[in-house]
Formats: sequence, C-alpha cells, structure tokens
Amino acid sequence: MQLGIRLHDIKKAPLEERLAIAKEQGFSCGHLALSKVISEYSVDDSALTPGYALYLKRIFAENKLDVAVLGCYLNLATPDEGDLEKNIHRYMAHIRFASLLGAGVVGTETGAVNVDYHFEEKNHSEEALGIFIKNVRRVVEYAEKMGVILAIEPVYKHIVCNPKRARKMLDEINSPNLQIIFDPVNLLDICNYQNRDEIIEQAIELLGDDIAMVHIKDFVVKDNALVSVAAGCGEMDYTKIIRFMKERKPYIHATLEDTVPENAVEARKYIQGLWDNCQV
Repeated sequence: MQLGIRLHDIKKAPLEERLAIAKEQGFSCGHLALSKVISEYSVDDSALTPGYALYLKRIFAENKLDVAVLGCYLNLATPDEGDLEKNIHRYMAHIRFASLLGAGVVGTETGAVNVDYHFEEKNHSEEALGIFIKNVRRVVEYAEKMGVILAIEPVYKHIVCNPKRARKMLDEINSPNLQIIFDPVNLLDICNYQNRDEIIEQAIELLGDDIAMVHIKDFVVKDNALVSVAAGCGEMDYTKIIRFMKERKPYIHATLEDTVPENAVEARKYIQGLWDNCQV
C-alpha cells in the first residue's frame, strides 16, 4: 500500500508548499483536484498544456510523491446538453493532462439526473444508469486513445450506487481503461450502513479485480445522517479492506479523505498500524 492524502485537505497554501507538507507528514502519494489546490494560476482546459503537466510531474517527483488521482468530478448525466458537452470536454482535457503527468487514474463519481447534482430516487433507476453508461463511454473511448485509466467511484446517492450497478457498468463498457475507485464509506447511507460488512464483502467480490485505488475515510451518525470524518474517528472496521489490499493489491494507492491538518498524521499512523498488524 502507498498511503496518500487529498491535497486539498492540507492547509491552504500554494501547491508546491502542500506537496512539501505531504512529504513531511509521511505520505507517498496525493489526490490532485486542480481547481481545489491551485488558485495562483489558471486551470482552465486551455491552460492544461504539456509544459504545465511536466512541471507538476517534476515537483511531485522532487517530493517523492505519486499523483494517485487526478480528480475530475463532473456530472456525466446532466440533462443540460450544453453543460454535458462542456463536462465531457473537461474530462478529455484532464485525460490528456494525466497522460503526461503520469497520474495513476483520472477519478470521477457517477452523477445525477439533474443539473445541480443532487440526490433523487430517479438516480437509482435503470434509465439513469443507461444515460450514464452512454455518456461515460465517450470519455472511456478517449481514455483508451490516450492510454489513461478512468476510475469510477460508486456513491450511494449517485447513479452507480452499489456494487451490482458498478459491475453492470464495467461489463457493458468492457474496457481495460475503465476501473474502480473503492470508497467503502461512499457506498453507505443512513438506510444501509448497518449492513456495511455485507456491502464491503459484495464490493470486493464483484469489483475486486477492477479496483485501481482506494479512498479511506470514516463516518459517524449525526442527525439521522452519515457524516464523513478522518480514518479512526468513527465506526468503520477496516479489517476486510486492509486484508483485501494486502492480499490482492500490492503497492496500491490509498488516499485518506476528510482529514484536517490537525489529524492527518494521526489518521495515517492509524491506517498504517492496521496494515502492519494485518495477517494474510
């Protein structure tokens, strides 16, 4: 396992400083969301030149960090055709950028059937899944041309909301350039979190071969909802997840989420301790 952090969870600073902090805190990779960590210069599609990518590649290497994920979390099921085309263009720009940057994957979630990306029951319909598969296929075809992996992150409130729908999506598109970001907490909601062991087992069984990287966070129940928190601060049991990674995914990237500057190192040490003590 190569343990990392979302760079936008590090204290606000220029990217160069955030990378130095990540290295100092003992991380070996980072989740890079351009618009969330770079404000001093443009991250528009037209700005994502080869020179820009190679500069970022160099400063990551200087800090001995991999780019585990280049994030592009835009709605590929929006009913607004203009927005959809802009989003697809943005994905393509990120894929080109990733091919030079050396990012492990371009990461995304799976959208909603409305323009403001909120949960509604229709997100879980077969119609919604068909819309998403149709639109993501265009992005995957471009990823194939550029030799980049697009990794989909299933989320309960989005269209690909459970392991079975994720498996169906993978099978229908049938591309080695479409893989999975496994975020166990994102598969949970207030209505199903008590079945989390079963859900995690099903995800590993159905998706394990196609999991490219892992997101690690925790949750607590508050006001009848799940609230994401740093690893080790909530109710998650990581035993099955750690064992899966250790048995089947050598050197996999795993990035912490929902840390704050004050607990990031503690969360890293907590997960690293579980890894070190896991018997396989």
